[in-house]
Parts: sequence; C-alpha cells; structure tokens
Amino acid sequence: MSFLVITSADVSRIVSSIHHSRLENLMAFVFHTLSSGSGFDAPLRKAITMAQHNALFMPARVQGLGTSVKVVSVPRYPADQGGLPASSLVLDENTGGIRAIVNARQLTALRTAAGSLLATRLLLSVQDPSTFLAFGAGKQIEAHVDLHLRAYSTIETCTIVNKSNNQRLVDLIIRLKSAHPTVTFQSLILQEDLVRLEQVTRAANIICTATSSKEPLFEAKWVSPGTHLNLIGSYTPDMAEVSSELLHQAGKVVVDSREACASEAGELIKARFNEEDMVEIGTLVYFDGNSPDVDYEKVHALCDEVRRAGNITIFKSVGVGLQDVAVTNMVVNLAGEISTRIDSYD
Repeated sequence: MSFLVITSADVSRIVSSIHHSRLENLMAFVFHTLSSGSGFDAPLRKAITMAQHNALFMPARVQGLGTSVKVVSVPRYPADQGGLPASSLVLDENTGGIRAIVNARQLTALRTAAGSLLATRLLLSVQDPSTFLAFGAGKQIEAHVDLHLRAYSTIETCTIVNKSNNQRLVDLIIRLKSAHPTVTFQSLILQEDLVRLEQVTRAANIICTATSSKEPLFEAKWVSPGTHLNLIGSYTPDMAEVSSELLHQAGKVVVDSREACASEAGELIKARFNEEDMVEIGTLVYFDGNSPDVDYEKVHALCDEVRRAGNITIFKSVGVGLQDVAVTNMVVNLAGEISTRIDSYD
C-alpha cells in the first residue's frame, strides 16, 4: 500500500489555483449536507490537554467526498506565536487504509474563510462593500482577508487590528499588500487608539474576528447598521470576541452548526441565545440539482428574513469536521505530481 504526503508548500501550490467561487460552493454543499441530517458522520470534536497545547481531534465522513481525521494543536499560552499546527489523515474509502497525510495548517484557515465568504455573500446587505475590518494577525485572518478581497473587487481599504505590533502583524501586512496592490492596508493596535478604532469600526462594511479573546474586542454601539460580521475565534464557553448586546442587535445569528455552537461558542452561551434564534447556514443555501453551484436567486427570501431580525448580520463559526473532509479531499484529488508518494507502507 502507498499513500501521499502533501506538505505545506504542496498545499500552497495546489490551493493557489482554486477559484474562490469553487471553495464557496464546496462549503455550501458541506453545510447543506450537515443541515439535511443525513449523508455524513461528524462527532463533536474531542480535546486533549497537552503540556503546551490543547489537541483537538476532528473525525468526519461525508458521503461521496471521503473520510478524514484532523488534529489541530492550539497553544495554551497567548505568548505562543507558533500558530496552529495541524495535520489531516485521509482514508481510502475502498481499502480503509491511508490515502494521504496532508499538512492542514493552511487548509484549516482556508476552509473556515470559505465558509465565512459564503455567509458574507448570503447576508451582506451592502451591494458594493468598500471597507473591511479584521481582528487578529494569524493564518485565519490572512485567509479571510485574501478570499474576501478576491471576491469583492470593490473593497478599497482594509484595517488589521492586533493586540500588539509584532513581527507577525508586519509580515501579514507585507504579504497582503503584495497580493492585493490596489487595496489600502493599515494596522491598529488594540486598546492603544480607541478613537481610531471606533472610526474604522463604524466605517466597516464587513468585520471578521479571529482571536482568542475572552472580552469583547469593540463596543457594540460602534457597529453600523447593515454591517456583516464573521466571528471565528471563540470555540470554548469562556471565550467571547463580541458582547451579548451586539448579538442581540442581530436578532438571529447564522451558525455553521447549531449543536456545536450551542456547546462551544462562548458569545452565544454568555448571551443565553436560544437555539431557535440560531439559523444554520446550510438551511439558507439552495441547489437546483443540475449544477454544483449555489442558486443565489432562490435563497433571497430566507436571507431577507434573517436580515429583518436585526440591523446587522452575524455568522458564528466554530468549525465542523465536514469542512475538513471536503477541502482536504479536494486538495488530494488535485495533488497529481505535487506530492510525495510513500510506497510499501503496509
């Protein structure tokens, strides 16, 4: 038996050729499958505490796509700047053996950003957004900014807010400027200039957060009507990137998984948000059966109902294993010669 080893560099080469709309539609299929209640197996993630990290194990299978187990190591200490080490083990559906081992560090951010982009496309009421605001400076924020700027050519300015002016922030701005030369980028340090933070928050059409914060990053009253927010960072009950007040301004919150968010999303738990007010994104997408693409003309009525529930829209994501199955198997299918084959493993 042989299998593929797909490194971080291999993944970068492969995903650079994937159009954002293909990723968006893949996530739409995944969320649609999840909300249908059939065609998949995805237990809630299991966490194990290590000396320096919390290891998260996420097994999942999607019928027709494949089976995989992803392991992500989340640093336990804020000073750790090593990012999130992640690997996915992809199984062969016929033999049950290993099909591939994939470096999932970039894919974790990519699949989450693709889900957020889908939510933005479904819920954003501003037709031609021009301002983007992001909190954090890790791979999640890089993927979110990159995908949204690729999808919305009207975005002119992007502000990155970070807790400190570290090298990671500097390097991120350099990479984003190189990839998107027509966009004006600026950075802010959290808590250093609240006047400026209020200004950019009020001006933002789209806000994305991907931090480990346990306190709201900004005042709810600063968010302007019509703004869309993608909340990515919190995944435990004691974490929260926004206030309960802001959640209630939305009225209804769109989530990737109602079950997962009810037990893991700190903001929703602290706000005592009813599951009835959590709308799974998979219920908002529609496929006509003749195309793998989302039929956006058929989803307007449901999305309008969510918009009417409040004066802003929010998508809360804690991540589901089905997303990893989908994007990892896409990469394996596209790998071709861009990988290393290990022979005679078994």
